[in-house]
Amino acid sequence: MSSNPGKLVSRYRVLIVGGGTAGIATAARLRRAAVTSIAVLGPSDRHWYQPLWTLVGSGQAWVKETRRIEAKLIPSGVEWIREAATSVDPEAQTVTTDTGSEIGYDYLVMATGLRLDWNGVPGLADSVGHGAVSSNYSYEYAPHTWELIRNMRSGTAIFTQPVGPIKCAGAPQKIAYIASDYWRRQGILDQIRVILVLPGDSMFGVPSWRHALEEIVERYGIEVRLISEMVSLDGASHKATIADHAAGTEEELALGMLHAVPPQRAPEWVAESPLANPASPFGYAEVDKHTLQHRLYPNVFALGDVADLPTSKTGAAVRKQAPVLVANLLVTMRGSGERKSYDGYSSCPFVTARDKMMLAEFDYDLNPAPSFPVIDTTKDRRDMWLLKRYGLPAMYWHGMVKGRV
Repeated sequence: MSSNPGKLVSRYRVLIVGGGTAGIATAARLRRAAVTSIAVLGPSDRHWYQPLWTLVGSGQAWVKETRRIEAKLIPSGVEWIREAATSVDPEAQTVTTDTGSEIGYDYLVMATGLRLDWNGVPGLADSVGHGAVSSNYSYEYAPHTWELIRNMRSGTAIFTQPVGPIKCAGAPQKIAYIASDYWRRQGILDQIRVILVLPGDSMFGVPSWRHALEEIVERYGIEVRLISEMVSLDGASHKATIADHAAGTEEELALGMLHAVPPQRAPEWVAESPLANPASPFGYAEVDKHTLQHRLYPNVFALGDVADLPTSKTGAAVRKQAPVLVANLLVTMRGSGERKSYDGYSSCPFVTARDKMMLAEFDYDLNPAPSFPVIDTTKDRRDMWLLKRYGLPAMYWHGMVKGRV
């Protein structure tokens, strides 16, 4: 599609902004429903299966396994616009791109994902990916996490989670558990002080798994700092400052390694748009939590990380959101039909060792919502780890992004 800055260059029945998990899954489902005139707007030529980056960071997977060519995932009959969105005008029903082009739509699906704010913690952007600092939240840095874990012999290892909603909220914890298990197997865990910094007042919001996680940290001797966050970092001096918000104090800690998770928020253009929830400091798109339809603009829907929903931002959540969104979008387009309701399902696969995992699945009310009712997934198990390592990636590539599951 040619670009014509400042002018409407094309119009689509459905415009999907974002070519990641949520965008591709939605496009595939719409095509399976025989919807035509669909475009996916997104600049990246690579598509990532991010849940496996935790295992990349623990030396159990290769980063190349998590990557596919975006062009091969665009469903047949869907146009791919390789530009980045920079603004949206829901009144005019247009999205402007980084080339200045205006793309029109009848219906809009926001699937942009979120923004990693590496500058949200002073010193983090300059330190991450080298020295003693890494993060599994980027394919660039995840391999460095394994280098740090493998080379650690003594000292203090700090694992942090920021304040606010983040994608895969279990990831900051599970790399701490995998690292501790590795160090224990090497016979050096008693020489390493492991500190887990969490912003909440408990390990996890669902009691069944919270109790299990408390047992895990006790097993490894991990020091948990609740209602706390890292507020600054001096990578060159190997020092991190941790704020205890409950006590109103700060402590500077020397570190041997740091796995840091950056603060996360909506892309700036989304946060500044009329689609953002004005009550949210993070700028996510305001939609009804059950229908995924925007509260002010009925021809706009959102799902995935960019949607302001009171549940964990995970790929598993998207798997349940996509069929609901597509069904409700079709009802809106046709003017009749039965609407579906999203119950807030999400899941956190907590890898607790190098070969064990427990699967936390829950809904908006934090009630357990197990996919395998006959299995006690509050216990860490080898078969659940195999599901994480091999089963879920296969389901993703061969089912979810094709609109089949």
